[in-house]
Amino acid sequence: MADPEVSVSPYWELTFDADGDADGRELDRLLAEVPRRGVRDLIVFAHGWNNDRSGATRLYSRFFEPVPGLAPNARLGYVGVVWPSMRFSDEPIPDFPRPAAAQDTATVQPVLDKNTRHALLEVFPGRATVVEQIARLLDQQPDEGASLEEFGRLVRLLVEVRPQGPQTSFAADTLAEGVPEGDPLMLFGDTAAVCDEFARALAGSGDGEAFALPRLWDGAHELLRQATYYAMKRRAGTVGERGLGRAVGHLAQTAPDVRVHLVGHSFGGRLVSFALRGLPQGVRSVKSVTLLQGAFSHYAFAARLPHDPRASGVLDGQHHRVDGPLVCCYSHFDSALGKIYPLASRMAGDSRTATAEFGLDRLLGAKWGAMGHDGVQAVPGTKKYALAEALRTRLPASGCVNVDAAAVVRRGGAPSGAHSDICHRELAQLVLAAGRVR
Repeated sequence: MADPEVSVSPYWELTFDADGDADGRELDRLLAEVPRRGVRDLIVFAHGWNNDRSGATRLYSRFFEPVPGLAPNARLGYVGVVWPSMRFSDEPIPDFPRPAAAQDTATVQPVLDKNTRHALLEVFPGRATVVEQIARLLDQQPDEGASLEEFGRLVRLLVEVRPQGPQTSFAADTLAEGVPEGDPLMLFGDTAAVCDEFARALAGSGDGEAFALPRLWDGAHELLRQATYYAMKRRAGTVGERGLGRAVGHLAQTAPDVRVHLVGHSFGGRLVSFALRGLPQGVRSVKSVTLLQGAFSHYAFAARLPHDPRASGVLDGQHHRVDGPLVCCYSHFDSALGKIYPLASRMAGDSRTATAEFGLDRLLGAKWGAMGHDGVQAVPGTKKYALAEALRTRLPASGCVNVDAAAVVRRGGAPSGAHSDICHRELAQLVLAAGRVR
């Protein structure tokens, strides 16, 4: 059960595959030992962009470390959710060592380093030939016409799923008259045009550095990153609803008095949110949800979208499944969600609706923005706090709560900015405050 590298105890890990199937032995152990250990409040954390179990365990250990001191009298237990996702190794995580192969990526971009290739092979088993063809094109950077279109075809082939498989219905963030949205423009639009937009976004991202001229193959590298993350987004919904939601339901049967607190970072925020949709009818054991830089639509919980009254968020009303608040932390220092995510998420035709008065950047940010950039949107009654204020006051007992965490979520380099800067005592304290854990 307990890993010697983990800073807290009792600690369990719960592993799911890409289709949401749990490791049966781990789940059985969790169900048996949580009541035996006298746990009253169980904090369940789902990682986002991550390459392996050891990296996930280090994240959980670092985040959980201050919790016992913040709630010394609570009977706490901890769960780390492990699911098949990946992070490109050129994305720094504050306070975590970077892989050796990623130390000098600034001089080798957009070539795929061995760590990223290995991660792609791990999360897309059976696609080794496709990965090697993609890597070869990025290495050689041939002409930007037919070669880019071939690159786009290969990327689509890499991230596609079986037509009748469990993951097919979990990519959407919004529903139009009950029908899930289609694939984003980046997967079926003109590859050269998409790469050009990504390249321009990267070149103008700033972060204190001089403006750089856009290069289409830089944009192609970003297309691969974002298409991969689109697949992770789809998996997160699958694992949340089909996996974690059911597991929490089983726990409610075996340990009905245990209070569950769900925490998710990045796509892990999407995972724990979809877990609400997977809860069995009548289960009220989830007492709080905390989203840390959630990498999914800020309209996911909306009953009606401001720009389309016929459409709703895919999780419309699911925050009511929480017997407590759903707290969304966001930061404008998160450039992954503030700049690139809206480009990657938009549907076909959006660019044609931009006007001089309402430019493309604002349009995309409004329609396709992420939770972790500006919080929950279009949900009536949502409260908003700065982090220091949220820690001073008593949080609402229910409903959605936005917390501007930019005071601490502010470190990180290109291309993701502060997206992974989440291991802070203040955020651990916020999790406890949301769940009224004492």
